[in-house]
Amino acid sequence: MKIDSPLLNKFGGLLATAAVRWWMSTLDYKVAYYDRTIDPYFADCRGQMIYIFWHEYILCPLYLRGHCNLAMLLSRHRDAEILSHAARHFGFEFVRGSTRRGGVSALRQLLARSRRMHLTITPDGPRGPRRRLAPGCVYLASKLGMPLVVMGYGYDRPWRVRGAWDHFAVPRPGSRARAIPSGEIFVPPDLDRQGLEHYRQKIERLLNRLTFEAESWAASGSRKTGQMNVRHYG
Repeated sequence: MKIDSPLLNKFGGLLATAAVRWWMSTLDYKVAYYDRTIDPYFADCRGQMIYIFWHEYILCPLYLRGHCNLAMLLSRHRDAEILSHAARHFGFEFVRGSTRRGGVSALRQLLARSRRMHLTITPDGPRGPRRRLAPGCVYLASKLGMPLVVMGYGYDRPWRVRGAWDHFAVPRPGSRARAIPSGEIFVPPDLDRQGLEHYRQKIERLLNRLTFEAESWAASGSRKTGQMNVRHYG
């Protein structure tokens, strides 16, 4: 039986925050930028952007980029209650809803947040299919005139949550975590259905390619030209 208690959800959010902070603090983080100015950690990051990454790697940005003026889209599903409390503790604002199902309210809130904040979306969440990009983020980028930034993440031989739709990745303590973000991707305004699908496929391929590249880099332990240490913020 599922227990739906606001108090228990808040307590669970505190426990999750403490556990993730300790666990993720043990990792070795490296990043290879195409363009460093897309990272909200740096002062030379200009303008609002929409960051997208696969749901299975949500722990990485949650830990690394709190308090960086980011609003995260989270589902209304009961399973996301604890995550929403943890996101707040990590320094994210969040919007509850979906760009696919019953998303009118979420779209309005994202529009309001986009005037002053970056947005971040897991485009295969909240229920998959795994690594299949839903068109909502492409529609938002086209509608709002905000560039997309595709984030490829990878861990060295992570544990996977058996039975989870996204094969949720849990990094081994002390292991390598790697990130390869794209540069800005501008989606034309007023796209029709065919145009949205063209960009959806293009961005899905890029996100899968950068994710595979980051996973291979993490597993190999090799050096990459221009690699940098990733600083935890917040």
